[in-house]
Order: sequence, then structure tokens, then C-alpha cells
Amino acid sequence: MESEKVKSTFKYAFGPGLILAAAAIGVSHLVQSTRAGADYGFTLVWAVVLASLMKYPFLEFGPRYAAGMGESLIAGYKKLGSWALWIYIIFTVGTMFAIQAAVTIVTASLAVELTGIDLPLLVWSIIILAICVAILFRGQYSALDSLIKVVMVVLSLSTVAALITAFMNASAPVIAEAASVWDVAGITFLIALMGWMPIPIDAAAWHSLWSLERNKQTKHTAALKESLLDFNIGYIGATILALMFLVLGALVMFGSGVSFSSAGATFAQQLIDLYTLTLGEWAHWIIVICAFTTMFSTTLTVTDSYPRVCREILVVMKSKTGEGNSLLSYKGLLIGISMISMLVLYLMGSQFTYIIDLATSLSFLTAPALAFINYKLITATFFPDSHQPPKWLRILSWLGMAFLTVFALLFFYWRFF
Repeated sequence: MESEKVKSTFKYAFGPGLILAAAAIGVSHLVQSTRAGADYGFTLVWAVVLASLMKYPFLEFGPRYAAGMGESLIAGYKKLGSWALWIYIIFTVGTMFAIQAAVTIVTASLAVELTGIDLPLLVWSIIILAICVAILFRGQYSALDSLIKVVMVVLSLSTVAALITAFMNASAPVIAEAASVWDVAGITFLIALMGWMPIPIDAAAWHSLWSLERNKQTKHTAALKESLLDFNIGYIGATILALMFLVLGALVMFGSGVSFSSAGATFAQQLIDLYTLTLGEWAHWIIVICAFTTMFSTTLTVTDSYPRVCREILVVMKSKTGEGNSLLSYKGLLIGISMISMLVLYLMGSQFTYIIDLATSLSFLTAPALAFINYKLITATFFPDSHQPPKWLRILSWLGMAFLTVFALLFFYWRFF
């Protein structure tokens, strides 16, 4: 009987968790986790594990709410009050163009390595984003769901291959030689690392929307257990891959003496070059494929998520978003947000990495507020008792809110005092 339930989950409910993982495994993994290993050896393993654990309840509440209410978290925010909805709107609109442009330009830099075609990064960014828009424009959720499953298999296999190679060829770093993280520069990096580790808390709303789309696609309303199994596979998988990238950075880069760029695109180039130099020319394509699939999956999912979220926000706010208003449809927003993101990339130029560092830190600094809103929503009186979180998850939620608040305050203390 239990095996039948598992089969049902994989047939009908399996998908949104993988899409969440694909969105997570990007800049936070390829750039931040690898930098953590490169600069600090194994000493920041605790940060990756702890950040993932402390954020777990608030991201799990996305599929939990969708299963219990049959609606998105965004609709739930409106039920809590306009204050909750506007907090989410301000943060989403304030960061989405920078985040979209960031993940796209890193993917573009890896496309140069993959194809050998040396076009300007802005041109490659437009090409990459146009491919993502074309995929989503035609198939929307079904195209995203199908492609991400293939991409995640390639990503997982290539990452494992790279990790095995690193263990066979690299000597373990000496932890005692690692720089201290407890200074201004270290705390700033630590907050940036944990801000997107494994994904910002506002992505819980993305997951709730993907869950509802999966229900429509399969014509099957996923039960709570099905939704949570799918979520756990994706979330735990994303955390494990983050640790893999940290270990890769520690084994291959730690103590190399190379000064790594804070720019995502430049760092990606340095990443591939150093792996090839350390592991051998034969490992070049493993690293390139691993890195490119990492970033392409993120770009594709982010390209889908923001139009979907903005569309839901407009619907919840009772805006005029009917079929006659094509600019505010999913497809209209898909094109509009992508175009503005490329405009931001064009205008920001070399200053763009500063915007990304700011967005990453902002994700962590706003996390306590988003965590509180998600917890308040999932424990509201209108939420079904049968879907309420168990006691251990409530306790973990309070620990998570305390953890996120303490580190946000610690950041302000180290930064301004």
C-alpha cells in the first residue's frame, strides 16, 4: 500500500520540488558555496547546514498551504492583511530585475565556455533569456516541469563526477589555515552566503504556485503527504548539492593563492580554469557542463517565477488582468520583465555585482519578516487543523525566526558599530 502511495506521488505530485531545487542551485551554489570552500575551507559547512535547516519550515509552508487551502501563499497574505501582502510585493519588485539579470549573465559567461563563441556577454544574455522565454512562452508550466527533470539529472551526475575527481586528485585543506569569518568582511560574506542558501524565503510563494499548476497539469489534487515528499526531495537535494560545491571549492581552490573575483561571470571563468588546471584538461567538460546546467536551470526557473508571481499579485489585488489585458497576462509579464532585466544589465555594467551583493544581503535581512508572515499564515484560525504544522515544526519555526533575527542584528552591529 505504501509503495502505491509513493508511485502516486511520483506520477502526479512530483515536480514542484525539483523546480524549487533548480531555482535554488545557482549563484548561491556555483558562486557563493564554492567561494566559501575556496576562502574558508570546510569551516563554513555549519553555515550551509544551519541556514538550510533554519529556513526549512518557512519554505515548507508553501506546499503545505497550497495543499490545505488550494490557493497560493500570495492569496493567503491578502487574507492576513494588506500589510503582509505589501511586504512581499515591495521585496519582490525591488529585487526581481537585478536577480533575473544576475543569473542570466552568469549563465551567459558559461555559454561562452560551452560553445566557444565569444560574443559580448550582453548579447549572450539576451540569447539565453530569449531561449528561456521561448520555452516558457510555448509550454509554460509543462515545458518547465519536463525540462527541469532532465537538467537536474545532468546537473547531479556532473556534480558527483566532479566531486569524485576532486577527492581523487586534491589534498584536503588544512582547516587551521582558514581565515576567520568573524570580522566585517567575513560577516558580510556569511550573510550573503546564507541569504540565498539554499534559496530565499520568498520562494515559498513560488512553490505554492508551481504546486497549483502541477495539480492543473495532472488533474490530480496532491495530498499533503505527496506535496511534502516532493518538497523534501527537492529541498534536501539542493542542500546536499550546496555542500558538494563547498567541498569542491575546499578541495580544489583552498590555499591556491588565487584571488577570486566577486563578479559572478568572472568568478565562473576562474572557477573553470582552476578546476581544469588542478584536475587536468580532461575534466574541463565535466566542470563546464556542471556549471552551465547549474545556472541554466536557475535562469529558466527564475524567468518563470517572477511573471507567475506578479500575475498572482495582480489577481489577488483585483486588478484588471482578464484575457483582454494581454500586457498583464503571464506571457505579457514574461516578456516585459525579461526586457527590463536586460535593460538593467545594460545600464548597470560593471556596477552590477554591487547590486547582486545588496540583493543577496537584503534577502537575509528581510528573512525574519517573511518568516514571521509565513508562520502566522500557516497557524491562522482559517487554516485547516488537518494541515497545521506538527509541534516539532512549530518549535523549529521559532528557532528559525530567532536565528534569522540574531544574524540580521549581528550584521548591523559588525557593519555599523
